[in-house]
Amino acid sequence: MRLIRRILFIIVLLLFSVIFLYPLIYTVQNSLVDLSDLGKFVPLSRLTLDNYILLFTQYPVTRWFMNTLVVTICCVISQILVNTLAGYALARFDFPGKNAIFIIVLASMMIPFQFILTPVYIRLAQFKWNDHLISLIVPFIFQSLFVFMSRQFFLTIPKELEDAARVDGLGYAGTFFKIVLPISGPLITSITILAFTGTWNSYMAPSTFMMTRERFVLSVGLKTVRDFQFVKMNVTLAGVVLLSLPILVMFLCLQKHFMEGIATTGIKG
Repeated sequence: MRLIRRILFIIVLLLFSVIFLYPLIYTVQNSLVDLSDLGKFVPLSRLTLDNYILLFTQYPVTRWFMNTLVVTICCVISQILVNTLAGYALARFDFPGKNAIFIIVLASMMIPFQFILTPVYIRLAQFKWNDHLISLIVPFIFQSLFVFMSRQFFLTIPKELEDAARVDGLGYAGTFFKIVLPISGPLITSITILAFTGTWNSYMAPSTFMMTRERFVLSVGLKTVRDFQFVKMNVTLAGVVLLSLPILVMFLCLQKHFMEGIATTGIKG
């Protein structure tokens, strides 16, 4: 009976795998075919890279890719540093208004970005940061979700470990950077994946703040490709693959630590 259950469980998993992988396989396959073969399963001999060659030769895709990479790396690093520090302060330090600040952090998670888009745009214009990559980095350094995740994770770390570090002469900064942060791999991995995905796929802010074509990020640039090549769905799908591939690779490499980080987020609080 147990063997039958395991076989049925494996069959169900395989069915769900096929269901979830089919859109990905369909997208990749149709990005490698001619327009006349769109929507058809063709032999390997008829697959071609012409759609990708068209993207890289007729559009500054390489520049868009580098812009996206720079913005994403800067956002990920700054969000890890700032939000983990904020979460650590809320988890370990006692100061006036601590609970009120934490409530404000939680409440800010309910405010959609569309609500503050116009004030942010006005402030960036005052700083003359519009149409510069810095406008896609600085406004997004603080993320209330990451502060909450950090606080919950740090509450699970025994205080005795930090007390021992301070007895050995480490201050609060040294304890955080040399003791706490190195053992926070699951948390850092979770923030990295979420920050990378959110920044890499971001469209609303880049399409609002950036005007110069050479300064577009990949999501905005490929949207212009779709507008010009709307009858060539195979070219559009090639752009979709270029946009999605880095995220898929990163998640596959870090998914184990990501699940650990999510599992430990709400354990204590």
